[in-house]
Amino acid sequence: MKGTSGPVLPASYFDGINARAQPVSLQVQGPALRVTGELIDVALDLRDVTWPERTRHGIRVAHFKGGGSVQSADAAAWDAWSRGGGLHEPLVVRMQQNWRWVLASVVLLLAMAVGVQRWGLPLVAQAVVTATPLSFDVSLGRASLAVLDDRLMRPSKLPVAEQARLLAALAQALAAAPAGSVPAWELVFRDSRAGPNALALPGGTLIMTDQLVELVGHDTQVLVAVLAHELGHVRYRHGVRMLVQVTVLGGLSALVLGDFSTVLSAAPVLLGQASYSRQAEREADAEAVRLLKAARISPAVMVTLFDKLEETRSQAGKPGSGAVREESWLGIAFASHPADADRVRYFKEAAAR
Repeated sequence: MKGTSGPVLPASYFDGINARAQPVSLQVQGPALRVTGELIDVALDLRDVTWPERTRHGIRVAHFKGGGSVQSADAAAWDAWSRGGGLHEPLVVRMQQNWRWVLASVVLLLAMAVGVQRWGLPLVAQAVVTATPLSFDVSLGRASLAVLDDRLMRPSKLPVAEQARLLAALAQALAAAPAGSVPAWELVFRDSRAGPNALALPGGTLIMTDQLVELVGHDTQVLVAVLAHELGHVRYRHGVRMLVQVTVLGGLSALVLGDFSTVLSAAPVLLGQASYSRQAEREADAEAVRLLKAARISPAVMVTLFDKLEETRSQAGKPGSGAVREESWLGIAFASHPADADRVRYFKEAAAR
């Protein structure tokens, strides 16, 4: 702070040794702060005085480099004396005391947060995934399958012949795609405790549940379409990408919000990840359309899946139906998927093109 000769202000001086305050007068004289009282009369270089950031309320205080401080309980008088002596506050302090600047700062912070969440993190995640070897996906997929088998999955009850038929149908459909455009994959069947589902694990393991096969009446084309969608997740490495994004988003959330509240700090992660998941589903849907058209299968077969899912929901919602609605949190039935109506429209339009 720089100053010129200014008005006199009564204040209390503490020498840093005794707790008793001494009445003094303060005056800015050129580049110095003059402190005069019964037992003190000094001129301190303004550069040797620390002026804590002004708050809207509370006492005002200044600390001396060599020890000691001066205080004033009359905040309004101190502020007027400070301005009269030419002591200028830093711009950031003046901004903090102005509600317009505070509001503008909040708006800017929110805009930056949205920009980071929508564009920044996906770009960072994609760069990290590109630099990560595929062997990491394979290891992560194996570990994930082990956890699922331990907690959610049981050995498939589908006849071996039925499993072989569906496996052959998928292989035949994918053989029609351009060479090198289909990632390495492996299809496994499981009896699920989480209801009808299909999901792709990092590294290329595709899981088809018995419940999903039964839901669509063993319709080969529908099941091939579902698996083509899951292959889209494998091709774009969505599993690893989501892992990177949620890790970074969680770190940023904790950095901004700290440990104030576990729920509060988790909210940005959950909301942001839901957005990322919807984008991943759109990419996987586009990949499914590409693979289905190459195999000369109409993308409209995916509509059958959504119709069956809707029938199941309707039956579960009827009183006395005896149906139990099983909500799945993985794969094709994941809650953050785009609305079924939008996806139905997308596959119908793709079939018409």
